[in-house]
Amino acid sequence: MSMTVPFRTALVVTALAATTLVAQSESLDLPTIARLRQEGYARSQVMDHIGWLADVYGPRMTGTPALARASEWAMKQMTAWGLENVHQEKFAFGQGWSVVRFSAHLLEPQVQPLAGVPRAFSPSMPAPVTADVVRVSIGAEADFARYRDKLRGKIVLMQPARAVTMLEGPIVLRLGERELKEAAETTPVPPAAAATADAAFADKVQAFLVAEGVAALLDRGADGVMEAGGSDLSWVTQRTDGGTIFPGTGGSRDPKAPRRVPSATLAVEHYNRLVRLLERGVPVKLELDIRTEIYPERDGNGINTIGEIRGTDVADEVVMLGAHLDSVHAAQGATDNATGSAAMLEAMRLIKAVGAKPRRTIRIALWAAEEQGLLGSRAYVKAHFADRETMQLQPEHAKLSAYFNLDNGTGRIRGIWLQGNLAVGPIFEQWMAPLRDLGVTTIGPRPVASTDHASFDEVGLPGFQFMQDRLEYNSRTHHSNMDTLDRVQRDDMVQQATVAAIFAYDAAMRPEKLPRKLLPTSTKRTGTP
Repeated sequence: MSMTVPFRTALVVTALAATTLVAQSESLDLPTIARLRQEGYARSQVMDHIGWLADVYGPRMTGTPALARASEWAMKQMTAWGLENVHQEKFAFGQGWSVVRFSAHLLEPQVQPLAGVPRAFSPSMPAPVTADVVRVSIGAEADFARYRDKLRGKIVLMQPARAVTMLEGPIVLRLGERELKEAAETTPVPPAAAATADAAFADKVQAFLVAEGVAALLDRGADGVMEAGGSDLSWVTQRTDGGTIFPGTGGSRDPKAPRRVPSATLAVEHYNRLVRLLERGVPVKLELDIRTEIYPERDGNGINTIGEIRGTDVADEVVMLGAHLDSVHAAQGATDNATGSAAMLEAMRLIKAVGAKPRRTIRIALWAAEEQGLLGSRAYVKAHFADRETMQLQPEHAKLSAYFNLDNGTGRIRGIWLQGNLAVGPIFEQWMAPLRDLGVTTIGPRPVASTDHASFDEVGLPGFQFMQDRLEYNSRTHHSNMDTLDRVQRDDMVQQATVAAIFAYDAAMRPEKLPRKLLPTSTKRTGTP
């Protein structure tokens, strides 16, 4: 779709929608919707927002100066656009962490620069080391004896080589007829599989490596090469190798956690070569530098960033837009989640720019610590709405109409997940009628998880995640060193921001708040996590 088509068709779609909705219950403010579309497509600033968040401030790890600077920038923008009550809300997070320097070079048998990324919260090396590389296989405590007094000063590889598959499966996921049909079906979600990793034994291995004086631990990332499309859906995309690195976690934000060995993830092709050389009996020597910095917690270093457009006759009721501002460290956090944050910021700008006067207050929240388990949004929900353990409700719980979230990359919005709240489906269908030419067509009944709308849903509030084309999110950019501005698609971002603005405005203008599901029971009473 060209950039001019949505602008050209706005008035036509508005007229068609007006005739369609006359006999329906939702009374949409179609002239304002048309103005939001015009402003969104003709004068979008969304890519500028992403540039600041990703290129200037990224990566934005919670508890670091980078996230604090991104928050200050966002507040400055909100204030300039005329938003009110712009402020930060802080919560205890633990120590922050960032990468200061990383380099890895194979020295023997030949010189080769190695592509890699330190693992999150990896300890720092005091100085670069030049050391022999050894392959270590520890599957049980009995194996410790084989390596005792043999690893001091060594760089350790504990994984075997992994096959690098040809890229024959889907890489870019645009939702076609088959995927959208599946998304629109009501299907029970199976229980999540129990974790199989033995965390206690992994801690024992780390303690052994530390005690033996290992210089560093290198890995080649996870075994899986297919990423699921979300919920229990069949959508999968193949993770790309070819220098794409998905580093895991190599430490803890808890300053009291046991010591660990400095660690990094190498590109699988480079890791595999080291293993093959060792298997041939060829000595391998590396020069390695892993330098990181710890930021001790002071006065709550988790920062949620808040601003709002004050409502008119029902200003005490609230519609919220949200996305997580924090990122992982592997790259600039462009598609995860500068895109979502920028789209929601732009949505707020659009509403102010067209002079809309929403009945309800529209509030934006940019969350911290989503990457550590939705900590920022959960802290906010507990402070303002309800304690999910006791289900003790705050007065504000009754005043929230809806929360809308973006956190699936740069792809355009194709619909919305109902989170099992079937009563709201007919309402959203009517809201989507003037947006069908933008590709917004699908209602997904099932619940989806793993991002900030879940913090609202789990205390009985109407929290929704937009359904998006995943593009390269699962295959290339999610939590990888390829999550850069270059992967962001401008036309899709313009659509995201415009659709989010219209949904927020529709929710703010309707006579009643959105329907709710039954309140969940206390997790303390049921024992359910």
